Amino acid sequence: MLTTHPFYLHFQKVYGDRWPTLFAALQSSEQQVARVNNLGVQGDSAAAWKNFETKEQLPGCFWIPVGEGSHPERRADEMLDTYVMDPASVMVARALEAQSGDRMLDMCAAPGGKSLILIEAIAEDGEVFCNDLSPERRERLKKVIQQYVPRDVRNRVWVTGKDGVQFGLKEPNSFDRVLLDAPCSGERHILENTKAQDEWSPRRTEHLATRQYSLLSAALLAVKPGGRIVYSTCSISPVENDDVIRKLLKKKKGAVKLLPAQLGVGGEATEFGVAYMPDRCGFGPLYFSVIEKVEE
Repeated sequence: MLTTHPFYLHFQKVYGDRWPTLFAALQSSEQQVARVNNLGVQGDSAAAWKNFETKEQLPGCFWIPVGEGSHPERRADEMLDTYVMDPASVMVARALEAQSGDRMLDMCAAPGGKSLILIEAIAEDGEVFCNDLSPERRERLKKVIQQYVPRDVRNRVWVTGKDGVQFGLKEPNSFDRVLLDAPCSGERHILENTKAQDEWSPRRTEHLATRQYSLLSAALLAVKPGGRIVYSTCSISPVENDDVIRKLLKKKKGAVKLLPAQLGVGGEATEFGVAYMPDRCGFGPLYFSVIEKVEE
């Protein structure tokens, strides 16, 4: 991408001197982890990962050397043993602090890595609604759940295809926790796609932010008083991240409060949340913020 492209110039204004390094990092291979599947019959399949690095702050994950491939293996119960994902995605899903007995909604769930973390929390009791509007992404989501979740737990997992806004309208005050990994610009993917680069404009980011706010408002309606929401994106644009949270705090003042968010491995604090940026931590980008619906 030429440094005279509107995309480059826009984020140069946002990030200043940091932008050239961040721009280069967005085009490099990112760090991933293999997260152990804790559902079903546990075997010794994790022994295959014993030479991989682990970190105390991210238990149950093996850090895969950048550029090295990895492939989950079948256990004796036919479930796959690990799920490969961005370390930040693990931290985002865990920030929801899901508990046994919770009724949870993963509003934009595909491909399903974060959903698996929520599903593990309700292995004994509770239910998870894994929603995705796209039929193609929903099929991938179903496959992931079949590959990683035993049948007895799958009986309490529901895959739905609604527009996320509908949950706020039709199921108010009905979920203990809601994860909203919102549709976003995904600048790392834009840099991999010439057509996406040609179609990019600041107006597209603003349009997405409007959609993100609508979904977040729906999540606030859908969650029970005292319930928790985690909002996240894989965008580097403040318009899609802190600005969406700022708008919610302003417009829903008195109905919502911001909760402290743990930085985890490689996180950096923003005004309202945490960001994982590839120039600093080697993975991401990913942003999240933790919100609680105030008791009525």
